[in-house]
Amino acid sequence: MATVYVRFQGTVRHERGFFPGVFWLVNRLARDGALTAAQERFRRENNDWFNAAYVTPSEVDPVVYDREVNPGAVAWFKSSATHLIERVDGYLEILSAHGVVCERVESTDPGRVVYEDEHQVVVVPRG
Repeated sequence: MATVYVRFQGTVRHERGFFPGVFWLVNRLARDGALTAAQERFRRENNDWFNAAYVTPSEVDPVVYDREVNPGAVAWFKSSATHLIERVDGYLEILSAHGVVCERVESTDPGRVVYEDEHQVVVVPRG
């Protein structure tokens, strides 16, 4: 049976051509100073939790997100990483409160895998 991969991403392409992921979108709102105190507290606590719970691919492979080596590389959860996926809801609530549309996308073949661990893959999308 094929592995199903899950990604939460915006519906508007970034200027570099990719659809930004849920963490990028919320972190961008934070950088822009748009979050309420409660939203910022949630973001910081949960970003810290995610950083402790799973590996940051670029810490294992510094070129995984290099635009020349792996153009358009994006991360997807493995559907088996339910303990990680469940925590995304709070990020989606923040985005919704700011009018940022984010969608859940599932695929058995999201692209060419350039990084993989037990919870996630980073892929270069096909085409």
